[in-house]
Amino acid sequence: MLVLLLALGVGGCGDDTRTLTVTATAYTSSPGETDDRPNEAAWGDILSPGMKVIAVSRDLIDEGLDHGTEVSIEGLDGTYRVLDKMNRRWTEKIDIYMGNDVAAARAWGKRTVEIAWEPAEE
Repeated sequence: MLVLLLALGVGGCGDDTRTLTVTATAYTSSPGETDDRPNEAAWGDILSPGMKVIAVSRDLIDEGLDHGTEVSIEGLDGTYRVLDKMNRRWTEKIDIYMGNDVAAARAWGKRTVEIAWEPAEE
């Protein structure tokens, strides 16, 4: 019975919570990392330093990480909102927005983390 209950839970979270292990990098609004509109995200949201935002690889959108979804990221406090999407070449990846803090983005580097989110109700 215990094994069945553990199998039904997802990572020890709530009934609807989904979890996934992804590669996490960081990005900024620096001109070298963006196009000619460095504060505009792919869905048209305007980003500013201090916002807790992530970009997701497009395969994760199909997993329920759509525009506006709130996400918990292993090792970081609070929740981050999906407001940006990455180039189609990336898969199973998130990019954490660091405003204009290039040093913080470099310090984050590339990590493997677990993320958790509640899928939108259909």
